Amino acid sequence: MIGSEIILVLVAIIIALMIYKVLKTVKGLIVNTILGLAIIVGANIVFGLGIAYSAVVILTCAIGGPIGALLVILLNHLGIFF
Repeated sequence: MIGSEIILVLVAIIIALMIYKVLKTVKGLIVNTILGLAIIVGANIVFGLGIAYSAVVILTCAIGGPIGALLVILLNHLGIFF
């Protein structure tokens, strides 16, 4: 009886640690996305680039953050990425 309770507590601790790690990662992705999209919106307003907010742009901003946004702007300027 006590052995199964110990196993249950250990499983609960492992699940809690996994949830913490996922939430920590999601928080970073959200911050990167907001910063990257803010840069792209600013560039669209100031320079009139016309970059569309597609899934690829949002994923690039989520993974790369501000650097990803600058990469999207550079690729748009070079005519490689629309």
